[in-house]
Amino acid sequence: MINKKWTFKKIIGVIWITGGLILFTWLFYSYQAHGVSKSFLQNSEQTQVQESSDFYLFTPTATYKQVLFFYPGAMVDPKAYVPLCRRIADNNIKVYLIKMPFRLASKGYNKPKELLLLADTTKTYVLAGHSEGAKMAAQFIYENPNLIDRLILIGSSHPRDISLSNSKISVIKIYGSNDGVAKTSSIMRNKANLPPSTKFISIEGANHSQFGYYGFQLGDHVANISREQQQAATLKYMVEFIKKEN
Repeated sequence: MINKKWTFKKIIGVIWITGGLILFTWLFYSYQAHGVSKSFLQNSEQTQVQESSDFYLFTPTATYKQVLFFYPGAMVDPKAYVPLCRRIADNNIKVYLIKMPFRLASKGYNKPKELLLLADTTKTYVLAGHSEGAKMAAQFIYENPNLIDRLILIGSSHPRDISLSNSKISVIKIYGSNDGVAKTSSIMRNKANLPPSTKFISIEGANHSQFGYYGFQLGDHVANISREQQQAATLKYMVEFIKKEN
């Protein structure tokens, strides 16, 4: 009887360990960047590209007024946001795509301040993030209310545990109607934590995963539009907001 019990426990343990390894492998693959053309990381006449251990940097060759910092979602390969960030830069906006320690924005959300990237007072600074990146972008604004001029929250129900309702910062929140991770209901439930002037933009048919170029995220819903359609809509709203005059 003891041997049978021990054998049964061993079998259950093996099943749990195997299942965990399979899930970890799937998640690791899913959060890797997929379908990112090498051309997005090549220099052009209008945009110069650099990469360091802290960020991808896209710098317009012409004179620019706006600087964007972009925070990736939790565990997502930052390269998955290269296409969006490069396309934004091609609209004459300097873009830092921040690489987070352990791919967690919660560990590196102060990088723009720590790396002294906010020193030029003649520029308009915009902070954007997707999913956990959006959560920590809001946290940065909460802790540093006078450093950033505009905030873009993408695919996130946050801020949830802090309030920016009294902040004077301009904010837009972009989300997908088919997002299974940051559902519309939870986004609206936390609406009061943002300034009254915040603009909420729903992309019909968009889901959570297609805000980047990576695999299907656990808990998400299937999108009713293509990734390119979702990316094009996101790009349009972001550029309009970043370049607005006031």
